[in-house]
Amino acid sequence: MVALQVYFLLIPSLMSIMGAAQYVMQDAALLSYIDQRFLSLEKRVEKCSRDLLEYMDEFREFSKAVLSHLARLSTDKAELKGEVENLLMRVEHAQRDIDYFGSVMDSNACVEVHEDLLKQQLLEEAEEKKRLKLMLNASCDHMLAGIRSLKVVKKTGGKHGSWMKDPGKKHAKVYLLSGSVNNVVLEFANIMAFMENNQTLKARRVPLPVPWEGTGHVIYQGFLFYHRHGSLNEIVKFHLQRRGIADQMLLPGAGRIPAYELSPQTKIDLALDEQGLWALHAEPETGGNIVLTKINPVAMAVEHSWDTPCSSRDAEAAFMACNTLHVVYNSPSGGSSRIQCVYDVLGALNARTNPGLHFPKRQGGHSSVHYNPKEKQLFAWGDGSQIIYKLHTEQK
Repeated sequence: MVALQVYFLLIPSLMSIMGAAQYVMQDAALLSYIDQRFLSLEKRVEKCSRDLLEYMDEFREFSKAVLSHLARLSTDKAELKGEVENLLMRVEHAQRDIDYFGSVMDSNACVEVHEDLLKQQLLEEAEEKKRLKLMLNASCDHMLAGIRSLKVVKKTGGKHGSWMKDPGKKHAKVYLLSGSVNNVVLEFANIMAFMENNQTLKARRVPLPVPWEGTGHVIYQGFLFYHRHGSLNEIVKFHLQRRGIADQMLLPGAGRIPAYELSPQTKIDLALDEQGLWALHAEPETGGNIVLTKINPVAMAVEHSWDTPCSSRDAEAAFMACNTLHVVYNSPSGGSSRIQCVYDVLGALNARTNPGLHFPKRQGGHSSVHYNPKEKQLFAWGDGSQIIYKLHTEQK
């Protein structure tokens, strides 16, 4: 009986213990499930991180490929632009050749040339000469007979550069353009201010929106005319006071080879004389001879062009004076500069080679030589020195 009572007393305790054990087993299973879920989630997060890193690496490679492709496209675009400009020039030359051969064929078809037609052609040629003389205001009755003396005004800047005054203005300002590629013009109040030491730091700085190329720029009537860097043959007209581009033009046929063999940095050389603005360049079609072009500075348009017999080989610079081209030659090692070819566009002098005009008392080359028609002097840049040459002239 006692044993039965003990049995009935133990049953609730055993049931309680078994229930607690069952709860413990359920909690352990839940914890195990939660742990597995966390492990699975960690694996998924780790895989997501790896995928993200791989995507970032792939995106970097894709970005590099796109940037490289865009750079090639930019290069191809520049080359294509140059080829199109070259093609347009060649088409223009071909059109002139076609017109010429057409006229020759037409003339050959006519066995007998009427005297009236011949007289008409002669009259047209005479009218063309008159028109050119009127256009050039042929009041120049003098020619260069010698270079008398030189004065080294200052030595500032590197090997390449140019300096000048504005012959179209009454002021005495001096302008310095240092380097063959730059975008800052230095303006001095006068020649004395330019000659003073340390005045370069006090000069008025005129920044350009696009840089120049070469040393063939000029300043005329308050405007800077220069060959735009990076372009084949674009000439920019820049207003110095308003500091803005006033106009632009393309010079047909120019920019493919240097204007002068000894100054390869200059593809287009601009010049001034008593008649205004000119452009000088060389073309492969002329065998490297210099082509001379008269430019209207107001309309920024070509008025007339001449193929000259003056070669660009061993040439270092050139300048215009009184409708006449003067080409300066030297040796590649740098010797005595001399004017070896002279070409008068009006035919008064025709073309003369080796006229015996030497630059005095100086050895070395010139980066630029510009004629100032107002002062009848040459403003030259030679090995970092700014030089003035005085000229001797005589009647034609």
